[in-house]
Amino acid sequence: MKTVLITGCSSGYGLETARRFHEQGWNVIATMRNPHKAVLRESERLRVLPLDVTSPQSITVALEAAGSIDVLVNNAGIGVVGAFEVTPMSHVRKVFETNTFGVMAMTQAVIPQMRARRSGVIVNVTSSVTLASMPLAAAYTASKQAIEGFTGSLAHELGALGVRVKLVEPGYAPSTRFTANTDIPVMDLIPEAYADFARPIFAAFANPALTTKEGDVAAAVLQAATDASDRLHYPAGSDAVALARVA
Repeated sequence: MKTVLITGCSSGYGLETARRFHEQGWNVIATMRNPHKAVLRESERLRVLPLDVTSPQSITVALEAAGSIDVLVNNAGIGVVGAFEVTPMSHVRKVFETNTFGVMAMTQAVIPQMRARRSGVIVNVTSSVTLASMPLAAAYTASKQAIEGFTGSLAHELGALGVRVKLVEPGYAPSTRFTANTDIPVMDLIPEAYADFARPIFAAFANPALTTKEGDVAAAVLQAATDASDRLHYPAGSDAVALARVA
């Protein structure tokens, strides 16, 4: 029975992905910064562990507790929406610490055991903004674009050692807590000079036909984790699939 470790499982994609793998008979290690065991009921095949991807010590402790991992899903992420002109650099750095450096740190920590076995899969969850850049999300887009390049390079590097590396690119999902950890209300980052530009963009976000469901992403992650081919990109959600076709 294989084991998957998933970051960012307190809500959204991570939570649904943990449930999906568990339903499919995997051993699941669901991690989150502040564990809420009421969110996921622990069992013989499901453990909830604390893990902050921005903390090297937290990563070390979690991986020691997890033991052997067949699949790592780097899902934890945060977002910030607003005009870049007024986005504090402290928030830009915070986004990169989780979305970019956190993914790199988790990946670097798990490679040795996978390399030693010459098997394993690393799935990095990015965003459809890497397929078509989204306005008013410059810092977020940059953090995810960095992981796209990182993953593409690493796929060659680790593929020669028997370890597969994959990208899942979700579309826009309004039901996720996209900006929950950045501590600034969205409208505080929309100055008057940008109001007319921002209005139709936020209206488009409300279009239910252009949204991705958590289940779409969970299915794509499971597919990526079990696909033995050299395929790298897995768009998730109807809007992401449409963007991928255009791209």
